[in-house]
Amino acid sequence: MDRSPFRKPWDPKLALVGKKLFQGKRLGFDDGMACLTTADLVGLGGLAHDRRRARFGQNAFFIVNQHLNYTNVCENGCVFCAFHKKPGTGKGYTLSPEEAASRIAESPLDGLQEVHMVGGCNPDIPFGYYLDLLQAIKRARPRVKIKAFTAVEIAHMAAASGLPVREILTRLKAAGLDAMPGGGAEVFSDRVRKRLFPNKIDARSWLEIHGLAHDLRIPTNATLLFGHVETPKECIAHLLTLREQQDRTGGFQAFIPLPFHPNRTALSHLPGPTGVEILRLIATARLMLDNIDHIKAYWVMLGLNLAQTALYFGADDLEGTLVHEQIAHEAGAKTEQGLTRSRLEELTREGGFVPVQRDTFHRRVASPCP
Repeated sequence: MDRSPFRKPWDPKLALVGKKLFQGKRLGFDDGMACLTTADLVGLGGLAHDRRRARFGQNAFFIVNQHLNYTNVCENGCVFCAFHKKPGTGKGYTLSPEEAASRIAESPLDGLQEVHMVGGCNPDIPFGYYLDLLQAIKRARPRVKIKAFTAVEIAHMAAASGLPVREILTRLKAAGLDAMPGGGAEVFSDRVRKRLFPNKIDARSWLEIHGLAHDLRIPTNATLLFGHVETPKECIAHLLTLREQQDRTGGFQAFIPLPFHPNRTALSHLPGPTGVEILRLIATARLMLDNIDHIKAYWVMLGLNLAQTALYFGADDLEGTLVHEQIAHEAGAKTEQGLTRSRLEELTREGGFVPVQRDTFHRRVASPCP
């Protein structure tokens, strides 16, 4: 008798995936394709939710954090980006370290745990600026952790300064960098890269930078931007590549699926992913990424209702309070730019889950940070 705890999908290919999971076997490329292309959304969600509950029960995590975009000037000119301004146009901004620190010092959040900081690749910023930026924020809020700079920004710093990436990361860590976000991965496909972001680092460079960060004990996240011109095969290949990197270096804390928002971009003719496609990707990620603990339902890009639903499709983390998110909203996101801690807790409970406040390293917060 088959005593598998998983729900029985009606899709026979998905049923085989469930059997493989029950047997403790790792999913492969064909399994991922079966998940990402199935019409049995409920069956797929059941498999993902069972795996999620096995790890976290009914807990759903969030952090009290604030986003800060220190500059919107960027020389990469990615086709999908509505946030960046080209150098020399006079339309961009760059915060001084003192201005950035003042924003964090004046944060409206009680118990601020983390500053999430990213920006464009501004050719006019010297490397010393980034060190000053970190140090100024640490002086303003010494106990707050800083998660900052995508691999793309790190590569930009190295190219502009002539320093090796390891040296860049070592100096940033000494100046106050605690963790790195996962942005800039987009989708690991040379075909898509050539079409949408040809000036950005390739997959190999992105992975190498994260591997170096892990070696230096700087934990990072990983992302996938989907719902534009990528194919299901490219999505599954991306997930498997992340899983292989995690096997090697073990420093990814979370995976964040990023649904593409086409408004105000050069790809505004595209519809973006549907709710079904978003849930299917989240569930597939939970099943494929067996060595990355956390899957985020990034509420800013999903919307509040779909983020709640995603907790039943494998996601276990709603990200955080954010305060003033800019990048998704420049592309037309209709969500709030920030939520209070109480609202995040309310959303979690409404969905039938237990809200758990965490820190940057996904540890439970016993008491708020002053």
